[in-house]
Amino acid sequence: MQKIVFNAHYLMYFDTAIAEYWRALALPYEEAMDMLGGDLYVKKVSLEYASSARFDDQLSIGLKCVRIGSSSIEFAAATFRGHELLVSGSLIYVFADPRTQTSKPVPDLLRELLKGYEAGESVCSVSVGSWSDLGQGAGPLRVEVFVDEQGVPQEMEYDSDDAGAIHAVARNRLGQVLATGRLLAPAPGRGKIGRMAVKRVMRGAGLGRDMLDALTAAAVQRSDTEIVLHAQRSAEGFYQRAGFASRGEPFDEAGIPHVEMFKRLS
Repeated sequence: MQKIVFNAHYLMYFDTAIAEYWRALALPYEEAMDMLGGDLYVKKVSLEYASSARFDDQLSIGLKCVRIGSSSIEFAAATFRGHELLVSGSLIYVFADPRTQTSKPVPDLLRELLKGYEAGESVCSVSVGSWSDLGQGAGPLRVEVFVDEQGVPQEMEYDSDDAGAIHAVARNRLGQVLATGRLLAPAPGRGKIGRMAVKRVMRGAGLGRDMLDALTAAAVQRSDTEIVLHAQRSAEGFYQRAGFASRGEPFDEAGIPHVEMFKRLS
């Protein structure tokens, strides 16, 4: 046996990297392409093998958009073992009508997003404000996450606290809402963060931390000395990494295990 990675597996590695590239662009792929009125189809792939990956090697995959034509987009891809280049490649996609698979011009929004990302520009913006300003974006995402995904009764999702809360919303450069959260003031000097929601396909991209940081900054700005939250047990580690500590015994809220967590503010 050669004990090396089968040559076709590198295509799978590059395809996985493409999926992560869209996440890095803050684009929920299916919804984004629907909004842009098309989809991307592979036109051509070429690979050049310099060396072989072996069983148990730890590999890194690099990907860069190198050309945007009238209807095509080209990515350069590479597989590394440490600093050693193993396989390089080129992937060319065509933007096309999904019904007919006939090519269409790459939308200006997508073109500018790709160029901006490769130039190091931010792909998301975070807004902080009132429910009247941000509720139109935050509300549907909360229903999607809490009601549709987690089965929380809709009457429990909405409450009168929204009107007086400070809200945060993250949007990508297409204007799609990807994450939200809110900050209440249950007592003088005490803030309470809640309704933290991130679009399912965008989890793991750092948007939850963006919401937490924005709401924490709002609590500091109004001179709160402590912030608390009711964390789902599955997210307890996430909040611990952000400096929160657990307090008290776990409890159920809307049928989901939670624990209270807190953070002192200086």
